[in-house]
Amino acid sequence: MRYTPATCALALVLACVSSAVSGQRPDAEISPQSLALLQEGQALAAAGNLQGANDALESALVADPRNRQAYVALAGVAKKQDLNGKAIRFYREALKIDPNDLNALAGQGEAMVAKGAVEKARENLARIEKLCVTRCAEQSQLAAAIEKGPAPTMLTVKSVTPKPVVTPKESN
Repeated sequence: MRYTPATCALALVLACVSSAVSGQRPDAEISPQSLALLQEGQALAAAGNLQGANDALESALVADPRNRQAYVALAGVAKKQDLNGKAIRFYREALKIDPNDLNALAGQGEAMVAKGAVEKARENLARIEKLCVTRCAEQSQLAAAIEKGPAPTMLTVKSVTPKPVVTPKESN
């Protein structure tokens, strides 16, 4: 009789926990709506409609924030728009979901090289080398980008002609 309230409470806790866990989707299962929006975004990006692709991919992330491929695709769109800082951020989000994603590591490294952060890109290359048993395409791709280095920036120098100095006339 002493154990009856404790066993009832324990049974209630187990019933609540088991029902909550059974209703959740596994981490590897992405929403079908999110996957459809991802495919639409990738098609729009391939067609050159970067704004439409950006909208579709962001919608894919709203539908399911665990869609790592949508982050990678958004980063690719940002790179095409020369928004390398934004691309790095999207790749970072993808790497939070899967730290061993070779595409995200290589893409982030390339965006870092474009921003001038070659040492950080080398760190990504070292991570890729650890993950690839044999030489893989992502490793070659990032190594080539590091070798090439950041693109030179164009500074425009505007020539300025000095204005003549006007002195007030003295009155007599």
